[in-house]
Amino acid sequence: MPHYRYHVFFCTHDREDGSQSCRGQAVRDYAKQRIKSLKLENECRINSAGCMGRCAEGPLLVIYPQGIWYTYVDEQDIDEIIDEHVCKHHTVERLRIPG
Repeated sequence: MPHYRYHVFFCTHDREDGSQSCRGQAVRDYAKQRIKSLKLENECRINSAGCMGRCAEGPLLVIYPQGIWYTYVDEQDIDEIIDEHVCKHHTVERLRIPG
């Protein structure tokens, strides 16, 4: 069995020219702290990723090993993804985008 049950990759790309990008670093940092507060850091790894080529759908993240892509608006959406996907192993359909 892999060391982590889930690997969560946040697009943290920030285009210097101001064009559309995910700019997800602050939300990624929030998710990492939330995982720590829930004592899930041995089960779920929060990672940064560069541009994942889906800027028009962003901001976004992807959770492996399932390969489920999510978009989000705010920290409440991140909380829902963590609570449902990571803790309860259920896909959050309202935030899911096709893989």
